[in-house]
Amino acid sequence: MLKDQDRIFTNLYGMHERTLKGAQARGHWDGTSGLIEKGRDWIIQTMKDSGLRGRGGAGFPTGLKWSFMPKESDGRPSYLVINADESEPGTCKDREIMRHDPHTLIEGALIASFAMNAHTCYIYLRGEYIREREALQAAIDECYDKGLLGRNAAGSGWDFDVFLHHGAGAYICGEETALIESLEGKKGMPRMKPPFPAGAGLYGCPTTVNNVESIAVVPTILRRGADWFAGFGRPNNAGTKLFAISGHVNNPCVVEEAMSISFEELIEKHCGGIRGGWDNLLAVIPGGSSVPCVRGENMRDAIMDFDYLRGELGSGLGTAAVIVMDKQTDIIKAIWRLAKFYKHESCGQCTPCREGTGWMMRVMDRLVKGEADLEEIDMLWDVTKQVEGHTICALGDAAAWPIQGLIRNFRDEIEDRIKAQKTGRKSAIAAE
Repeated sequence: MLKDQDRIFTNLYGMHERTLKGAQARGHWDGTSGLIEKGRDWIIQTMKDSGLRGRGGAGFPTGLKWSFMPKESDGRPSYLVINADESEPGTCKDREIMRHDPHTLIEGALIASFAMNAHTCYIYLRGEYIREREALQAAIDECYDKGLLGRNAAGSGWDFDVFLHHGAGAYICGEETALIESLEGKKGMPRMKPPFPAGAGLYGCPTTVNNVESIAVVPTILRRGADWFAGFGRPNNAGTKLFAISGHVNNPCVVEEAMSISFEELIEKHCGGIRGGWDNLLAVIPGGSSVPCVRGENMRDAIMDFDYLRGELGSGLGTAAVIVMDKQTDIIKAIWRLAKFYKHESCGQCTPCREGTGWMMRVMDRLVKGEADLEEIDMLWDVTKQVEGHTICALGDAAAWPIQGLIRNFRDEIEDRIKAQKTGRKSAIAAE
């Protein structure tokens, strides 16, 4: 279990001041110019050595991503874009950083931008995050007043500006290239890659898009050293991580824990156990709505990190938004609700996703009521495979995976419901 002195986010619950004064009292903005003086190569190498993988879902190594940015400018400016869209159902970790500990993000943005030769950073905020924007803007204003942003930011010799940009509540704008399109004032529709944003991103200039948590942990890693951060979790799954646990636990919460903590320890220590006890656990979605669900009995001993969840359980850590479902849940209806969400949020650019999400939702609709035929389960599986991997961005995968998880783990329940509907038995028919 993570010790208090090892926590990076020391004001996650808003118990202390979120002002600059409060942040400095907790050790932020301490010797920032000294970290920048050590140079770009040192910063990027330290990030690589720390083993930090992106906290937005994909888990791509952060230091490696930064190293793709051009070392010398060809006349074009470089940009850092921070993805604060956080529209993945179940995910609510970044909002706690922005609400209660915004200076971690702003200081991280300064250091990361310097490392990538960027004088400007845009923070793209989810449309619904009104109070978060107010807290973040207040923190940015304080930093400008005290000389931590703007000309010669924090006395580092580096000129640096931060701008907030409010989205309009579209899930697709959490995808990095759709986010860039939206920032440019166009429709949020993903771009074909290559070119990747590091070559041609915002306004056709070199750009890196990082998640809020990925940037907010940077100053602490640089202060305490790569070995300190790499000391948590298993190899290739290093560091501390914010877990957002919701659903049928006794105390839903957002908590910072060491990577590779066991699922049972996470739930028992921080959430007061499963509602109705462990025998009542039906299923868990371990990483936000776009990763496949896992049967409860397989989850208890699970290790909460990227490689274990993908390799052993066929799911993923994603954003570490842990959605817990007990045996009172209609699991088929729960997955139908996700299918409905992805159908609604598809941008419509790729045919497999535009047509497939609606098709999958309508079949799911019939499965919930038990009105489908047994053959349609395999047909639905085939359609998810035709959507998965055949679209410009990962929304097609995100729509397919929850349904694949349902069929893989709960096929017997789907079949029971169809048979019950045909024979008129009431017990297995969906709750109204």
